[in-house]
Amino acid sequence: MEILFKPLFRKFVKKQTRPLQLAIEDEVEKIKENPDIGKSKKGDLQGTHVHRFSFRKRTLLIAYRVIGSDLLFYMIGTHENFYRDLKRYLKEGN
Repeated sequence: MEILFKPLFRKFVKKQTRPLQLAIEDEVEKIKENPDIGKSKKGDLQGTHVHRFSFRKRTLLIAYRVIGSDLLFYMIGTHENFYRDLKRYLKEGN
């Protein structure tokens, strides 16, 4: 299984502290081991899964898709405006 990251995901991770980067790596591994761990979305976000996790009392969401045998990570962020921004990002064709 190949893991691919969109630029928006990479950019967010790069800006974070090292402990959070390691926590994100752990969550990516969990998703790799069980891609169905995230909630499957409906409507405009059909085909997208969102995995929720906490880090130091902060809830973060990871949006990803399973494409064939590959995992494509689109976005990561806090809940505030997450789905709105994700819809916009997917609509732009990224």
